[in-house]
This record gives sequence, structure tokens and C-alpha cells, in this order.
Amino acid sequence: MSLSRKDKPLYLQIRDILKDRILHGVYPLGQNIPSEPQLEQEFSVSKITVRGAIQELVQEGYLERGSGKGTKVIRNKAASKLSKWKHFTEILVEEGHRIQKQWLRAGTVQTEADAELSRLFGEHCLRLERVYFLDDRPYIYYTHYLNMTVGELELADLNARSLYELLEEHNISLDRLRDEFSVAVPPPEAEEILQLGGNAKPLLKRSRYSYDEHGKIREYSIGYYNTELQNYIVNYDV
Repeated sequence: MSLSRKDKPLYLQIRDILKDRILHGVYPLGQNIPSEPQLEQEFSVSKITVRGAIQELVQEGYLERGSGKGTKVIRNKAASKLSKWKHFTEILVEEGHRIQKQWLRAGTVQTEADAELSRLFGEHCLRLERVYFLDDRPYIYYTHYLNMTVGELELADLNARSLYELLEEHNISLDRLRDEFSVAVPPPEAEEILQLGGNAKPLLKRSRYSYDEHGKIREYSIGYYNTELQNYIVNYDV
């Protein structure tokens, strides 16, 4: 995997990638992550760099080193900055599922044909598409809209890190999120990616509005969930 040499230190980039894999069940709780030589080869970095990344995750409580036994995942939960309840994907991982994400396309779009995008972003915005896989089956299709340009975002890093991590690296902090849920027939591209077989049935639709500390919209996302594979779940801790 290629890392950005213009970004933060390599060991921190690898830390973030490994943490993302832990949180999405790629490296399951109680099992070992790949060996240091395997990680060195995957990321084309030195042993010192890999060890620095692993040490960060040990200190954060995600990994535990065992003498001659490899490095084991001992925690797969992340503390949320925005709420006290668990993320949906975190619940699925706890139940033994594996979540993978893949970024599909990115580009600047004109908003004149969409009243909501025009209201939020003006004449144009950045559009990103991604799909989540649940145990290797396409499950969620998301389209993200941002008031940025392609050149401002390191698109090569999107598969390795989350969108919100990249926004933070561009000094864009999110202060408030608003989610809206409805049921709607997905557009053709979502239907194809989710492999619905031409069956234009209504799906759970999630619309998210993300605002910065000044109340300015920074992201607008639309997600379609194939709940025939898995219901949407929210657990509340009281």
C-alpha cells in the first residue's frame, strides 16, 4: 500500500490504517494482527516505522504484545467525540461481522440540477462515492458532498483512512451532525452497486448534514442500506 510522503509521519499513517482495520473487524478481537515483516512489506517501510505504529496502538489500548506470541487485538471500540452511543459499524463488529469499505469515484459536480446541493454548496461541490461491505457482500452505498475541490483532498488515501480523518488533517473540524432517516427507492447507481438485481425496492435512506463550529455546512451525505442483509441498529448506554 502506498503512503503519502507529504502527510504526517509514516508511523502515524500506519497507526491510523491499522486502527481502522481493528474497528471494522478486519483484525478481529482476540486475534493477532499480521507480523511486523508482513506489515513492513505491505507498506514498504522500515521495521522501526512499523514498530512505532504498533507501539502507538499498544499505548492506546488496542493491541497487546506477547513475547513470541505476536501482537493481539485486545480492544475494538473507539470513543466517540460526538455522542455517548456506539457507532453502527462498531455494533456489527462486536457481533462478529466484518466491515470493509471501498472508495469508488471522486470529482467536482455542478449543482444546478439539484436544489438541495445548490442550496447547501452554491454552484459546485466535491462528490465522493463509497460502498461498505458486510462480510464481503455490498451493504451500504454512500455519496458524500463537500465544499472542497479534488485537489484539496488526498484521494489516494481514502481507502486507507476515514473521510473525517482527512477532513481533520485539512483543519476542518465538525462541531454538529444531523441525521435524517427515511425510506426511498435508490438511484440506479446505488441499485447496481448494492447488487439488487434490478429490483427497485425501497431501502433505508440516511441523510447526514455536518457543520463546523461556525454553523457552516461542510459535508452532506446520502446513504442507502440494504437492510435485508442486516437491520440498522442503535444501542444506547444510559
